[in-house]
Amino acid sequence: MSEDSRPPLPPPAALVEGDLTLHGRVMPASNATFVGEIGDLRVVYKPVRGEKPLWDFPDHSLAGREVAAYELSAALGWDVVPTTVLREGPHGPGMVQAWCEVDAEQAAVDIVPGDEVPDGWRHVFDGLDAEDRPVALIHEDTPVLRRMAVFDLVANNADRKGGHVLEMPGGHRHGIDHGLTFHHEPKLRTVLWGWAGEPLAEDEIGGLADLVEALQGDLGESLSHLVRVDEVAATLRRCRRLLEEPVFPTPSGEWPAIPWPPF
Repeated sequence: MSEDSRPPLPPPAALVEGDLTLHGRVMPASNATFVGEIGDLRVVYKPVRGEKPLWDFPDHSLAGREVAAYELSAALGWDVVPTTVLREGPHGPGMVQAWCEVDAEQAAVDIVPGDEVPDGWRHVFDGLDAEDRPVALIHEDTPVLRRMAVFDLVANNADRKGGHVLEMPGGHRHGIDHGLTFHHEPKLRTVLWGWAGEPLAEDEIGGLADLVEALQGDLGESLSHLVRVDEVAATLRRCRRLLEEPVFPTPSGEWPAIPWPPF
């Protein structure tokens, strides 16, 4: 299956209408995360009341940021974020997102022995494993993952771990766990640094130009109900800066560039 022929995600209305039935909880998650169903659709549900307080993000704001990330993705037209809505659930209001079944045989982000970086992959950094053996963090070099990296620049994603990239059958990549986004201060932390210093592609620049227009209209209005107004303004500024200098940035050194742990 090619990326263009991948099955479409359900529309937001399919996640808003109908009863949400829970089947289990994802225990390793840092915030309360449940798996359930709405009709025959499998979904992830994160109630606002299950969000742990953070020192640098407003309390009870992560669900809104997840939905804002979906709306930003939809406006770009790159299908980065699975369908995500705010709605009532068994534990109160929260984020509900369409479940995506990944291809376990694929790995878009990986850790390999330091001397075994495959040709055509992007190197991010070197390190040591638990037994002090050299390893390298790498990611694939594909247009779809590049678009996710551009999306993260705009959304100011502070938590793009390797496990937050879903490898879909056919080669598409979805990104999940966008609660730490849209902060008005620079917060970018990502494992997708492999294109640092390289120019953006024409389609990426075109997407950013469309986004600037959308942020000054209906998208900006919609996002202002999900994140703070100053954060919407900061999103617009990031888009404009990228258009003025259409290059993947390099880590500033002013804050950790990689989320920890990276997976």
